[in-house]
Amino acid sequence: MSEPVQYTIGGRSASAIATSVEAAIRLGDLRAGDRLPSVRPLARSLGISPTTVSAAYRELARRGVVLSRERQGAVVSAGPPVAAAQGSARIPLGVRDLASGNPDPALLPDTSAALRSIPTDPVLYGAEPMVPELIALAREDVERVGVDGEHICVVNGALDGVERALAAHLRPGDRVAVEDPGYTNAFDLLRALGLAIVPVAVDDSGMRPDALARVLAAGVEAVVITPRGQNPTGAALDDARASGLAEVLDGAPDTLLVEDDHLGRAAGADEPTTLSGRRRWAFVRSVAKSLGPDLRLAFLAGDAETVSRVEGRLRLGPGWVSHLLQRVVLELLRDQATAELLESAAEAYRERREALIDALAAVGVHAHGRSGFNVWVPVPDETAATQALLEAGWAVTPGLRYRI
Repeated sequence: MSEPVQYTIGGRSASAIATSVEAAIRLGDLRAGDRLPSVRPLARSLGISPTTVSAAYRELARRGVVLSRERQGAVVSAGPPVAAAQGSARIPLGVRDLASGNPDPALLPDTSAALRSIPTDPVLYGAEPMVPELIALAREDVERVGVDGEHICVVNGALDGVERALAAHLRPGDRVAVEDPGYTNAFDLLRALGLAIVPVAVDDSGMRPDALARVLAAGVEAVVITPRGQNPTGAALDDARASGLAEVLDGAPDTLLVEDDHLGRAAGADEPTTLSGRRRWAFVRSVAKSLGPDLRLAFLAGDAETVSRVEGRLRLGPGWVSHLLQRVVLELLRDQATAELLESAAEAYRERREALIDALAAVGVHAHGRSGFNVWVPVPDETAATQALLEAGWAVTPGLRYRI
């Protein structure tokens, strides 16, 4: 456990103290995981009431800037919603990167032909926000896995879609059930939205029905499920698990359900759905992992009310997802060579993932990963294992960040 950072936090009011902490993060004086001073010592140094400091810390926690941890106090969130001076950690030269989760560039399609072939006529204000041919293709794609595609729109990536679906119905303080361990960026986003995170245990087949049932009984306003390529465990739903989850969810008909297919075709797994018969629901499928991370586009299908609210809010903000981007994605998705490459890529990721799991098993290490880019490796001491692997030339990510 690290000692509190020796940074002079200033301010006489809760608002000023919170602003001071944010400035320290922005300038790089406070970094992810750093401990803030305890309430009473900071109050004494500032000559103010501990109640004022507590209020500042609560506001920072409400917006996801800091987390309150047992025996540690307030610590800076792993992904605070503040633009920080420091960049992401660099992988040392000569070290193999198993930490970033990026797709293999060699398995991504070349976008140059698509860029040359798309129309370049200017799109002006008031134009139809979505390319009709892309929507038709997206509708066919989601309906192939049993998702109702009647109401569908385009958003700026998977997390953008998840955020917009939740914002369509939830308010700060509402409770959202998510997988634990789960995607740390999603946790940071939910905290920044002021939503309360409720953990649900997972195994190799995804979210566990018994754990979800307990959470639903206690009361949540929304559930987010990753059907395949779960980050960080690589879990994937099978038919039996999807049916079990759907049966549990039937007992909470008014709870918003979001399925986040962030990996799309790159996951290399079938995709049973839990969405059948829901009143409030959204299904998000991204192309970023299969076509390239810079193609920030995802399809969002859902019930009429949810999709209408998402589209309406999108029009009030950015207005639409770039037509240039939509048309590039359209050209790639209907290109036969791209389709063949995507199949080869999913197979290559599967072979690499299974090779790693088999190699670990050969030396007595039981790892997990049924789909996608991730392998989850239980170890007695994550810090020691991560450091030892780095010294041996392998960069990995500790699992602590992915737990709630």
